[in-house]
Amino acid sequence: MTAAIAPLTRRQTLILAIIGAVLWLAFALLIRVLGPMGIFEGSNRVWLYLAVIPGTLPMIPVIRRLAGLAPNQHTTGMAVGTASATMLDGLALAWIPWLYADTVELVAAAGAVILWGGGVGLALGALLDWRQRQS
Repeated sequence: MTAAIAPLTRRQTLILAIIGAVLWLAFALLIRVLGPMGIFEGSNRVWLYLAVIPGTLPMIPVIRRLAGLAPNQHTTGMAVGTASATMLDGLALAWIPWLYADTVELVAAAGAVILWGGGVGLALGALLDWRQRQS
């Protein structure tokens, strides 16, 4: 018998939306600093995208604890946090692109890697829920 995905409480939803916003801003500012240093140039971009995967892994247990997620709420929890982050990313790319960088190329690269990170978070949440259902 597999465990159904449990719905989130209002408190969990709010916490997850705030976590998504905070992580988005932190990574946007980090990219603002690292972009001009060449993080998006040549093979550095490949390494950056690969580093996002293990870099996201430690965030999952932190998010789980802060939001009080049950073992079968990872996918939903990551979806709420990612929704918050991607909405802010879309707004920032349209209205305050200077948050990411000073050039169009770096702004595009920054937005892309943040979207990649959101996808990685969603995939990891789904993987954790899948593993929970298998046990």
